[in-house]
Amino acid sequence: MAQLGVRRHLISGLPSRTQSHGYIWRKLVRCIYSKTGIWEDEYNASTRQEVETYWKEKIHKYNESLAYKPQDNKEKYYVLSMFPYPSGKLHMGHVRVYTISDAVAHFHRMNGKQVLHPIGWDAFGLPAENAAIERGLQADEWTYSNIDYMRKQLKELSMCFNWEREVTTCSPDYYRWTQYLFVKMFKAGLAYQKEALVNWDPVDQTVLANEQVDENGCSWRSGAKVEKRLLKQWFLKQQHYNKALVESLEDLPDWPSGVKTMQAAWIGDCDGCTFNFKLQLGIEYKSLIKLHNTPELIYGAAYIVLAPYHTLLSKTEFMQCLSEEVRNRIQKLDKTTQDIDLGICALHPLTNQLLPIYVSNSPSIFNEDETHIECRLGIPSASKELAEFAVHHGIDFVPVLVGEEDLDSDVLINSKQFSGLARIKGRVAVLDYVKDNNSLGEAWTSPRQHDWLVSRQRYWGTPLPIIHCEKCKAVPVPESDLPVILPKLKSVSGKGISPLLQATDWLNVKCPQCGGDAKRETDTMDTFVDSAWYFLRYTDPHNETEPFVKDKADSLMPVDMYVGGQEHALLHLLYARFFNHFIHDQKMVSHKEPFKRLLVQGLVKGQSYKVASTGQYLAPHQVDFSGDEPVAKETGEKLIVQWEKMSKSKHNGVNPEELLAKYGTDAIRIAVLKNVPPRQDMLWDEQDLGGDWIPNVWKLVSRFIKLRNELGNTNKQTEDVERQEDEIKIKCNETINMITESYQSRNTTLNLVINNLIGLANRLAKASDHIIKSSTTYERALCSLVIMVAPFAPHVTSEMWKGIAGVSNHVAADFDLEKDVLEQQWPQAIESDLFPLIIKVNNNNIGKIPVPLQHRQNQDTLQDLVMKSAIGREHLNNVQIRKVIYNPSAKFKGSTAALMNFVVETDKQKVKKKSND
Repeated sequence: MAQLGVRRHLISGLPSRTQSHGYIWRKLVRCIYSKTGIWEDEYNASTRQEVETYWKEKIHKYNESLAYKPQDNKEKYYVLSMFPYPSGKLHMGHVRVYTISDAVAHFHRMNGKQVLHPIGWDAFGLPAENAAIERGLQADEWTYSNIDYMRKQLKELSMCFNWEREVTTCSPDYYRWTQYLFVKMFKAGLAYQKEALVNWDPVDQTVLANEQVDENGCSWRSGAKVEKRLLKQWFLKQQHYNKALVESLEDLPDWPSGVKTMQAAWIGDCDGCTFNFKLQLGIEYKSLIKLHNTPELIYGAAYIVLAPYHTLLSKTEFMQCLSEEVRNRIQKLDKTTQDIDLGICALHPLTNQLLPIYVSNSPSIFNEDETHIECRLGIPSASKELAEFAVHHGIDFVPVLVGEEDLDSDVLINSKQFSGLARIKGRVAVLDYVKDNNSLGEAWTSPRQHDWLVSRQRYWGTPLPIIHCEKCKAVPVPESDLPVILPKLKSVSGKGISPLLQATDWLNVKCPQCGGDAKRETDTMDTFVDSAWYFLRYTDPHNETEPFVKDKADSLMPVDMYVGGQEHALLHLLYARFFNHFIHDQKMVSHKEPFKRLLVQGLVKGQSYKVASTGQYLAPHQVDFSGDEPVAKETGEKLIVQWEKMSKSKHNGVNPEELLAKYGTDAIRIAVLKNVPPRQDMLWDEQDLGGDWIPNVWKLVSRFIKLRNELGNTNKQTEDVERQEDEIKIKCNETINMITESYQSRNTTLNLVINNLIGLANRLAKASDHIIKSSTTYERALCSLVIMVAPFAPHVTSEMWKGIAGVSNHVAADFDLEKDVLEQQWPQAIESDLFPLIIKVNNNNIGKIPVPLQHRQNQDTLQDLVMKSAIGREHLNNVQIRKVIYNPSAKFKGSTAALMNFVVETDKQKVKKKSND
């Protein structure tokens, strides 16, 4: 029997006899070439299932062999996709993001780079805790079971992750180092605790950072209306890095401009200063009030105004220092404009002058759109409104500015050593002075950005490594005692403030400084802290003595491409950059910015059906599609039909597992990338999975195998054969160049990659039998096509490659046929003595022809070749050519090209000319 034959192959067995059942016939089964040595000519559902079942295990083993080991002779490439939250099952957003990073990883590995493509789990957080409570489970049980299941799902998709570097943020060997970095921030003065008016989520029973409250005042996760509460909270001093974070956005040319604009706008202009004002309470200065203002005018400060919602007005200790009359007036404060003199003062940090403090709800002092601003420093020189306030209340003040209200020409006066400076120079001088004397305040800050509130009053998070002692106050846990292990809870039946309070054996400890009785901090960290540095842990994931070794991190950082959802384009990225800036300042890494290139993927959206009168979402089986418009089956009511982010509550999600069973892994991987650029939202349509592209490529391979194994002389050089070879060579070069450029472009347009692959496949399908039997050019193009499809569809291309490698007559020696397709080198465009000449008629593109490079500058010769070509005969015979425009330096799909535009006389022009006569 021949080794290769293009036919349906059935294995039939001989009858066998058993004692109890007589004759039993073995079933007829279909088997693929890799098992039988006989090629299947059709790629249908049963063939696909055989192919994926056979190759999945082999690809798993290949992926396991990709453990990252630095090699001096290889350039590194670190591609990272945002690690998933272990919710229990993958959704289509997961499939999309990991298919993108997987294709990119394969591309760079095939181009000879040493690729790091790690994966892990963002495993702490409220959803797991709430889900565990509902099921009466411990949070770790629920989380780890989800991780096991989702890991299996990812492996079913044959992602080439470096599983040997897997990290899990809820594992003590990870959060030990999160705590370590927090302690470093505490020692650097960047982590502090204060009583603050905070955002309280009444559903999830925890505090939210300002960034986690939407524009409607609702929780970003639960959707509940956020309440204001006064609680003692832990903060990270992100304001300290605001200016650096804004300035270094200029060092990120491969980030989307929209993301950089969003981050810069969120932080705001960092040309201000937060000054520390001590409050005079009796004869003692007990507290600090921080004010942000135009710093160059600080010597003109004459008073302070608090908003009615200022944190101080919620503190019992502070209110008790006020007179009963003042307290009563504050309680009666309403929308009617009132100013209340509190009868206490604050100490000016630079002049030691006592400034009176007022409360006001005047719209001229506090704009309704500035609810994040709790106080104003009254500098009459700064505005007409502030000057009127001072005059109205009889407050003395001195001018500190002369000029015509221009930053360059105004001059500072009555400002000690800064007097005489132009206002803009004075601002820089004051800011630098405060920076050098940090007890005065915080310089180069933005009024828009607050410090990062990281306390959470829930159980399932990284324990804050702080011990509270009456004598020593807040003391960091010694690094040698880390990690502070999260204890098991006796009860998992409900929510409440600080569930860790019930773990008494864990709670009560000795103070590390004085040895006295003390208690652990019972708040846990915001999960954004865990994900703010995980990309660094991947560089050294098994280190037991430090978070990572600097040399290892420096050899891999920054991340060359970071892929993730657009919902994380602000918060996560801002926090990760903040952490990396701090770690850089600690000389733990050499790179200040962690992510060199950013690909923000759009959402995968499904069509939803909502009842207009009630807002209820219906599942598709509850909808009647028989009429012109969808209506509710039960009521006949017209529905609101729209594309929305996939969600269980909206009944518009799809289960990847069901799609895998129905269409296979390769089809899903291609479908999530095929039709739209990665940056755009994708409108999910299952019909995209039923396309015939992959079966068509399979047919190309089938035809190649059949013709290459036929006997007889196939060398038949004719003018038509030469023309076909020239066209295939040009098309193949164009495709390789375009696809390579798409992978390397800032937008990573993988949809264009697939479109170009389809174009090359369509051209190869037109080749004659003579070409396929003997052409080196055709074989090279077909091999290149299969290799370039492999990052998207590794299973079917692995089988195709085995089929191509098994033919009898090979004429191309560009590839290693002994290795599998994923081990091949990326195809290179071959040097050619031909180039494409693009032909237009009246600016309409009608095609292109290959022409000799030697005639590039000879327009007459090229025009003669066009007229003799099939395109020329079809479009330019029997027409009046009025003008020929030739451009020898055009570009076409990444290749050198030329353009010839024929301006011809049309029927309309003839009529017009005749009428003019």
